[in-house]
Amino acid sequence: MVIRFSSPKMSDLEAPLVRPKRKKVWVDYFVQFRWIIVIFVVLPISFTLYFLTYLGDVRSEWKSYKQRQKEHEENVKKVVKRLAERNPSKDGLVCTARKPWIAVGMRNVDYKRVRHFEVDLSAFRNILEIDQERMIAKCEPLVNMGQITRATVPLNLALAVVAELDDLTVGGLINGYGIEGSSHLYGLFSDTVVAYEIVLAGGRVVRATKDNEYADLFYAIPWSQGTLGLLVSAEIKLIPIKEYMKLTYKPVRGSVKELGKAYIDSFAPRFGEENSEEVPDFVETMIYNPHEGVCMTGKYASKEEAKKKGNTINSVGWWFKPWFYQHAQTALTKGEFVEYIPTREYYHRHTRCLYWEGKLILPFADQWWFRYSLGWLMPPKVSLLKATQGEAIRNYYHEMHVIQDMLVPLYKVPDALEWVDREMEVYPLWLCPHLLYKLPYKTMVYPEPGFEEQCRQGDTPYAQMYTDVGVYYAPGPVLRGEVFDGADAVRRMESWLIENHGFQPQYAVSELNEKNFWRMFDAGLYEQCRNKYGAVGTFMSVYYKCKKGRKTEKEVQEAEQAQVEVPYAETD
Repeated sequence: MVIRFSSPKMSDLEAPLVRPKRKKVWVDYFVQFRWIIVIFVVLPISFTLYFLTYLGDVRSEWKSYKQRQKEHEENVKKVVKRLAERNPSKDGLVCTARKPWIAVGMRNVDYKRVRHFEVDLSAFRNILEIDQERMIAKCEPLVNMGQITRATVPLNLALAVVAELDDLTVGGLINGYGIEGSSHLYGLFSDTVVAYEIVLAGGRVVRATKDNEYADLFYAIPWSQGTLGLLVSAEIKLIPIKEYMKLTYKPVRGSVKELGKAYIDSFAPRFGEENSEEVPDFVETMIYNPHEGVCMTGKYASKEEAKKKGNTINSVGWWFKPWFYQHAQTALTKGEFVEYIPTREYYHRHTRCLYWEGKLILPFADQWWFRYSLGWLMPPKVSLLKATQGEAIRNYYHEMHVIQDMLVPLYKVPDALEWVDREMEVYPLWLCPHLLYKLPYKTMVYPEPGFEEQCRQGDTPYAQMYTDVGVYYAPGPVLRGEVFDGADAVRRMESWLIENHGFQPQYAVSELNEKNFWRMFDAGLYEQCRNKYGAVGTFMSVYYKCKKGRKTEKEVQEAEQAQVEVPYAETD
């Protein structure tokens, strides 16, 4: 079955704005032949690091609960002791000792290039407990998604939201941003957290939950980028799962706005019908060009169902298999089809090819001969890719490449797709829905005021449905060798998001100035907690941490001494 809409209008078929050709510089040639370094340096080291990490995870699993908890308590004491050693008058603001290139995000960690005070959290990488009675996984912040699924999936359990890439960590997904195809049911990764263990600026260790004395801190932690305290563990919701994902691939065609509407209709119930059994367990859509996309919906399925005669099982995790986004694209030629994918392999379906970024890093890595011969080395670690690029290469990618997520209300997805097509011409695009809850506190990200009165498709009385429009690839003008101003394009994207009550996850490169940052995000609860819990003058502010560009010593001093003002916070 192919969903077809009316033929594209002439306006949809018009050629993009003609731009002047760009003269090539030496960086272009380095990027073009970067695959040599990736194959002979990055891939072998990545594979070795993945293997050593796996051995470390196995060693951790062998430890008893008491031993892991004892080590955790000892490590927390070390963090408290380290904070006590800081001299506020000369040591700079507190941040982790993690090397800048290790983070998976694409933002330059410029705040670590000036005076700062480091606290080492590298030991916090253990799953402390899988509590099957409470349905809670207690994890330290450096536990990654590959590690947690190895521990939970054999028990037919999983985190309610499992981010797709193996290397994404619990701490990053909480302090920053985390989403998955199940987020239309459970919200963002941080929405599935039951409790945080935080070391505050003064060295006090607290456990914050939504209904204890630290409830304000509990709601302020997400999106705060670790600027309210140091996260040392989190208790995260588990859900029961089955062995397979029954995945339906449905091709759609039409104008770019019609593709957006088809995506909405692929999963979103009408207002008040959120308990419908028709709502899938997993949702994602990939838009391959302005007129074609594939909507995917998944339902958990038992081993017995998957192995029934006539059903197709596809183990997408094998190194020689076609990359997932290319496999899904075959629905455009073969029509709608259904297959069963082992659940853990489905969770990490985008890891091997890093969505479709792998095509730019290694242009031939999707070919059968490479997949069979060297595919087992994939993927390259993002941290190593960053470590092998200098300042010039990093700036080149900021200008000639887009890695951004646009979080927009569901009903505005067609407009967002039209904007990206007109301003950036980036394809494929990734669409993933998520709930944005109406909470007791107004947090940094929040639904549109009065959304529940509009009764829009996908919304509920307690949450508004949003969508992550993932924009990852080289823009069309760059691929055609034309002039493209990446920084200006991002600024225009940020302005569009502010105007449309959208949000920009701050793992990406941001061009926001402070005024526009606090127009996009709400500062009220965040700054209240910074003052209440002593973070001001000890931890960096979230804008200071996310701001593009190297900080000056004057900025460091001002951040240490100033009582942060909130002139741009919205008020109810």
